[in-house]
Formats: sequence, structure tokens, C-alpha cells
Amino acid sequence: MALRAVIFDLFHTLTGPEAEWSDLPWTSDVLGIDRGTWNEVLVGHSRWRLAGEEKDPYVIVRTLARQIDPAISEERIQDATRVRIRRFKDSLARIPSENVESIRALRAAGFRLGLISNADVMEVAPWRTCPLAGLFDVELFSCEVGLVKPEPAIYARCIQELGVSPGECLFVGDGGSSELVGAREAGMA
Repeated sequence: MALRAVIFDLFHTLTGPEAEWSDLPWTSDVLGIDRGTWNEVLVGHSRWRLAGEEKDPYVIVRTLARQIDPAISEERIQDATRVRIRRFKDSLARIPSENVESIRALRAAGFRLGLISNADVMEVAPWRTCPLAGLFDVELFSCEVGLVKPEPAIYARCIQELGVSPGECLFVGDGGSSELVGAREAGMA
């Protein structure tokens, strides 16, 4: 089968390296939490946030922070929420130009393009102002569709909306959230 579609991950794939996302401190630093511990809870123990079950940014940060340290002050949580919102706004504004050019080149070559991103509401709130917005035929954000990578249903939905078969798709991602395993299991290269 010939390749007809390319499906991309967003964060850590089309965005620049996380250290370059913003000049602001990391959420964990504002909260006074070890970055590794924060990332473990953020990635491994918060499907609810990625699936859009909670849409209030403050509640999301408070819930995650209090899983780690119930004594974190409301003021720190409020500060961390403001910083996190801004960091993601910065990350989507600072898409490397070569990534935007690559997406445009694939589109010009006739490929169908998809985007699947595990993200909560605050992470993708600034999407419409991102240089990549509107360049994809299908844009699926987990918090909007209630499906999370590597669950098969999110890949199947993107493939179906692109109007191609799994064997005609290539998935491009950094591998976080076992997304490459999920893509392979969905029949993509």
C-alpha cells in the first residue's frame, strides 16, 4: 500500500525542546516539587485531565500538586497555574519554522495530515494562534475527544476522519505515552 497520510504528535515532536518552550519557570519549580515526581504524576496518573474530565486549569494543577504534597499553598497553586498557562502559550507560539515548513511541504505533496495530541485544556487553549493551526486535515486533542494515546480508539478516529486505511499512514512522534506502540498496534508504520 502506498503512503497517503502522515499523523503527528504535537508536544515534544512538532514543538521545540521543552527547555526552549518559554523563559518562565517549570510548573514543578513554582510548586516547589521535584520535576521527576511532578512529571510522573502528570504523565502517569492523570488520564482524567487528558480526557477532558476536568476543564478548570486551577483544579487540574491543584489536584496534581496535592497528590504529591497536600500542604502546597493555594497561592503557589495559583502562581503555578498562571505560569503553566503561559508556558504552553509560549510553546505553541515558538514552533520551529522548519517544522511548519515540513508540514506545508507534506501538504503540498498531496499527503493527508493528522494531529493527535494528549493534552489538557490549558495546554491546547492557545492552539488557534499556533503557526501549525489549520495545516492539518484532522486535529484531535485528547481533552476534546475523551480519548487518550495509546488507546486504539483515538488512532482509529483519526484514520477514519482522514479517509485512509491504517496501512496508508505513517505516525510521527517522540514516543511519549507509548504512542508509537499504539500507532503500530493500530496498523500504522
